[in-house]
Amino acid sequence: VNDTVGTLAGGIYADNDVVAAVILGTGTNAAYVEHVDAIPKWKGPLPRSGNMVINMEWGNFKSDKLPRSDYDIALDFESLNPGEQMYEKMISGMYLGEVVRRILLRLAHDASLFGDVVPSKLEKLFVLRTPDMSAMHHDTSHDLKHLGAKLKDILGVADTSLEARYITLHVCDKVAERGARLAAAGIYGIVKKLGRDRAPTDGSPKQRTVVAIDGGLYEHYKKFSSRVEATVAELLGEAAASSVVVKMANDGSGIGAALLAASHSQYNVVE
Repeated sequence: VNDTVGTLAGGIYADNDVVAAVILGTGTNAAYVEHVDAIPKWKGPLPRSGNMVINMEWGNFKSDKLPRSDYDIALDFESLNPGEQMYEKMISGMYLGEVVRRILLRLAHDASLFGDVVPSKLEKLFVLRTPDMSAMHHDTSHDLKHLGAKLKDILGVADTSLEARYITLHVCDKVAERGARLAAAGIYGIVKKLGRDRAPTDGSPKQRTVVAIDGGLYEHYKKFSSRVEATVAELLGEAAASSVVVKMANDGSGIGAALLAASHSQYNVVE
């Protein structure tokens, strides 16, 4: 049982309409409940329920349809696992801040974003973490003083212009938006695979569909999570979106793992 399957189990225990679980934290993954008839690879005995949990390992999804930029390609090349976890490197908490750093570094070199001298700390891999990116992105002060303070603390830039701070805010916004929309596309893909992406047209009642999400990125980066939810609704369309719920499952993975262990204990016979 990994954290994603645990979140699915905990989600179903709390809400019987949960059909999938997604982890959006340092890493990312998804799991959902599939009917065994749709699993041609399965050769073992069929479960009594007729259903099977699919651990997607979607972080390793790769496709030429993914909108990879020069920054993504360079990040992947210099990573510890080049050629792997392509999707994860575009949407997870481990990498969002690093994508922002690489864009700011290009702007510092090519457009003197932070003055004539490129901050030496900006050259350091992963110096800008996603929690710092989130803090800058959520700065609502008129002069972005909190964002400026972060740039000073992290990059050692003592005096940044208001224009540089607004450009940094814009970069954070676009990287977060792209990551959130790509994550939402994955969620929509699961809902579509399960045939839950359309409202009934025969007058039958709507079937409620719930996706449980766990992970610090989704929980704490509010502008990210709100865009995930908005994009899922956008992809589904108004009619279908009214019956699809994307919700936080706090510590769903730990609770779900405990529930699965408890349910499995019924098979242990004590002599």
